[in-house]
Amino acid sequence: MDFELTTEQRLFRDTLRAFVDEQIRPVAREWEAAGRYPDEIVATMRRMGLFGLTVPEEYGGMAADMVSLALVFEEISRGWMGVAGILGSHSLSCWMIARYGTDEQKRAHLPALASGERRTGIALTEPGAGSDLQGIQTTARSEGDGYVLNGRKTWITNARHADPLPVLARTDPAAVPVHAGMSVLLVDAAAPGFEVVRDLPKLGYHGPETCEVVLDEVRVPASALLGGTEGRGLQQVLAALETGRVNVAARAVGVAQEAYDQALRYSGEREAFGQKISGFQAVQLKLADMAMKLQAARLLVYWAASRADSGQRSDMESGMAKVYASEVAMECAATAMQIHGGYGYSSEFTVERLYRDAPLMVIGEGTNDILRTVIARSLTSGRSAIG
Repeated sequence: MDFELTTEQRLFRDTLRAFVDEQIRPVAREWEAAGRYPDEIVATMRRMGLFGLTVPEEYGGMAADMVSLALVFEEISRGWMGVAGILGSHSLSCWMIARYGTDEQKRAHLPALASGERRTGIALTEPGAGSDLQGIQTTARSEGDGYVLNGRKTWITNARHADPLPVLARTDPAAVPVHAGMSVLLVDAAAPGFEVVRDLPKLGYHGPETCEVVLDEVRVPASALLGGTEGRGLQQVLAALETGRVNVAARAVGVAQEAYDQALRYSGEREAFGQKISGFQAVQLKLADMAMKLQAARLLVYWAASRADSGQRSDMESGMAKVYASEVAMECAATAMQIHGGYGYSSEFTVERLYRDAPLMVIGEGTNDILRTVIARSLTSGRSAIG
């Protein structure tokens, strides 16, 4: 067993850390408070090739291993978790197109997505269907030489920049089982009837837009059907979400690391009753717990990423990493706020933003309660073993 990063991964992490320290940290608080879209940061990420993380090299991508992908989301989230969201759903969608798309779809979309010239996301959630994707109501009826989509999607990151936007829809509403009638279609952002109707207000996760999308008689050609075969959509989406959970878990590690760093620094500066508060046992116990749980979360994330890199099924491992890391991020953000005292409640201090950003990871990419059932199912089926 090797718990160390490779030389290449360490160099990659150092490059990412320098980028975050020089271009994200100095503006994060001001831009987040103003609701300003980080166009300049996006431009730098394009030049660094980060939009091609999950795109094969033959299409101009980086074809990064999953541990390196985790490093990207961890390091960027230390500076500003919202910026990581711009890459998150884009990378997931690119992975899905690269894995399941036809040769024509890959040639048509992946080069421009890898360069960041175009971006993408993924439209799954609906007002009445979140964790239960088989409950979606969006339909895509076959008509002529293509499909006509109708429905409403919500909580869609990158919706205003996604082109194409993969949409999960029911191509056969009468299919039994339900998933046999579900497909993914790649929708052109300029298609008549496709409309981003509003940006949703959020507690945190500022930076990327998160929108509600309406599809009203949106026509797409048959060539827009991902993979060219109907009824494969749910399987395609669930496989992509395994990689998505690694990215969300890594974001949680980044938030937890920043919360710990801020708490450690502040405790070494703040004085009370004639001494640094880091000298009080109550604060020391909090710092020790944060450090232990943070490192355990990081190792879980790298373990899940390594398993995915080896080509093995990793739904249980990515689920474990996402659940544990997200809950550690929540705990570390709250503890850092406690250590800061009243200043932790002020928007002038970073920990206030971390406290608002952390809950997203508990909810996003499959709620933690749902993922606990996924983990339990893997254990009870004998498909996975612990120890």
